[in-house]
Amino acid sequence: MNPENTHYEQPQLEKFEYDNTIVLKFFFATVIFGIIGMLVGLIIAIELYYPDLSLSLPFLSFGRLRPLHTNAVIFAFVGNCIFAGVYYSLQRLCKTRMFSDLLSNIHFWGWQLIILGAAITYPLGITTSKEYAELEWPLDIAVAIVWIVFGINMFATIIKRRERHMYVAIWFYIASWVAVTVLHVFNSLAIPVSLFKSYSVYAGVQDALVQWWYGHNAVAFFLTTPYLGLMYYYLPKAADRPVYSYRLSIIHFWALVFLYIWAGPHHLLYSSLPDWAQSLGTVFSVMLIAPSWGGMLNGLLTLRGAWDKVREDPILKFMVVAVTAYGMSTLEGPILSIKSVNALSHFTDWTITHAHVGALGWNGFLTFGIFYWLIPRMFRTVLFSKKMANAHFWIGFIGILVYAVPLYWAGITQGLMWQQFTPEGAMQYPNFLETVTKIVPMYVLRSVGGLLYLTGIILFFYNIIRTMMQGQFVKNESAQAAPLATQYNVKGEKRHRWLERKPIPFLIATIIVVVIGGAVEIIPMIIIKSNVPTITSVQPYSPLELLGRDIYVREGCYTCHSQLIRPFRHETERYGEYSKSGEYVYDHPFQWGSKRTGPDLHRVGGKYPNGWHFNHMKEPESVSPGSIMPKYPWLYSDNYDVSLLSKKIEVMKILGVPYPKNYEDRALQDLKTQAEFITNDLNSAGFDAKPDKEIIALIAYLQRLGTDIKVK
Repeated sequence: MNPENTHYEQPQLEKFEYDNTIVLKFFFATVIFGIIGMLVGLIIAIELYYPDLSLSLPFLSFGRLRPLHTNAVIFAFVGNCIFAGVYYSLQRLCKTRMFSDLLSNIHFWGWQLIILGAAITYPLGITTSKEYAELEWPLDIAVAIVWIVFGINMFATIIKRRERHMYVAIWFYIASWVAVTVLHVFNSLAIPVSLFKSYSVYAGVQDALVQWWYGHNAVAFFLTTPYLGLMYYYLPKAADRPVYSYRLSIIHFWALVFLYIWAGPHHLLYSSLPDWAQSLGTVFSVMLIAPSWGGMLNGLLTLRGAWDKVREDPILKFMVVAVTAYGMSTLEGPILSIKSVNALSHFTDWTITHAHVGALGWNGFLTFGIFYWLIPRMFRTVLFSKKMANAHFWIGFIGILVYAVPLYWAGITQGLMWQQFTPEGAMQYPNFLETVTKIVPMYVLRSVGGLLYLTGIILFFYNIIRTMMQGQFVKNESAQAAPLATQYNVKGEKRHRWLERKPIPFLIATIIVVVIGGAVEIIPMIIIKSNVPTITSVQPYSPLELLGRDIYVREGCYTCHSQLIRPFRHETERYGEYSKSGEYVYDHPFQWGSKRTGPDLHRVGGKYPNGWHFNHMKEPESVSPGSIMPKYPWLYSDNYDVSLLSKKIEVMKILGVPYPKNYEDRALQDLKTQAEFITNDLNSAGFDAKPDKEIIALIAYLQRLGTDIKVK
């Protein structure tokens, strides 16, 4: 990089080999898990308008499969591509083999085992309910260990490099590793109840802030910054052009990693989060437009003079659309963080579309472009079929359009219908279900777009396999380079050039820049009590309600229902009094949700009789004709588990929930008393209810929601 700043003696070149085997392993994991993850996504997309597709089986229900889909796409598909791209490019940028083949393989197999663990636990309902961080504590620890193994291998490779200066792609790899480490550790802090159950150390508003500090920045530092590193390496390689602007890459990097970490609160606008935190999220989100578009322009302008090649080369087509999708997503994100826009978009399918344009366009298309370029080189051959690659491009591109356009329409339709009043001042659509049935045709089209995209991936996999079959894999690729000790720098080296050859100072600078924003937002929320005013009438959940809440979490009800009423006229008239931060102080974790496929539930307590809930969970259409909610027959046959009740109470007391002294010893009796009360009420109304079934606990929890405060 900028070789005029570095002088070389005439040393004896050292011979070494690049490890391509680890790259190939991560490639296969990328494609296999990508197909699985997007197939699950197609299934749940169909379940949104045909809920009977779940066959009324718990492990096929939407609420349990949705986190499986998101995690498979983010951490299995995108994650494995990141590792494949990093292991290939890092060796060549550093002119050395990875520090340790053993660590590389521990990283690979450890990551795949974690993904397998997620694939098993999510359908079983083992989840923390924290979006994109639903893994329970043993798997969270495993993620931390494997991530540290990756970091050791990466930094040790950088330290033993033969290239004096660290190229821009490496900067993004370092920042991604630092930020994900901090985000994962702090968001995943929990106290275990058992091997498969824990409670977050944060509660309510504080938990919401930490979760979306993580959730937004999981997108920033897992789906964005490592892919920017890949873009800076593979796009110039594929185009055979140097990066457009080295200076712009410096500005892009430091501005992006500093600003991104502040933007999380824009997911909580008009919520119970203090206004100062919401305003910080909005301001920094809007500022993100500048560095984000700087990176996009740096990528696209790298292709200056190569547009004829773009028209002919499917690899560059994928990359151009990917970088463009990155630019569009990073413009739309700040727009959605403006309060007036967010008031319309939040909780609607607009947000879902925004996320998928980034994932399918930016991450997906750059992944395909990288592997179309990389695999033939590792197999010393050419791509099997350029026509097939072009067909994949158009199928995938049309798939994105067919997915996104109807869903944008659905999201705006939802938001406008929720807010609509008649000239007389009454709600135009008082029944929430009206806003759901109206957009079902858009859901159908969305699934068609998903099917097209999935078809393109299968075509891509076939093309790559045929490419491999016609070539010969180079496991250990021979290379040679001068040792680092023989290189020296000219006088007057610029400050950033000095930093580029100092991995440890660069790492420290990155940590400081990344941590500042999170610390400024989160620490005051935790230590300054006035940020969450106390409401004396708010009491801890009863033992039965606590069990019901755990069932609510297990079934993924938060994926379709929010528990957050915003201070808008249309929301308070539809649901009741707007939510207060003090109402959530005993919620470990919070359950605000991020999407309303069903109505908000924060004031549902006492709104309907017990019998309504009993029928609703068993046969939703019996009380809501046209409902797309799935059935939950297992709640009526399965007994709730009380074996951990005492331990759950103990953990809640550790977390500061003010249960009476030794309450865990009599909690079971209180549970039975409340269960009998609800069961007797149901039986007197003609229902066949039994006090030890899970539906009783769930009803207890739902009937409690929003009843701690009384507003005239």
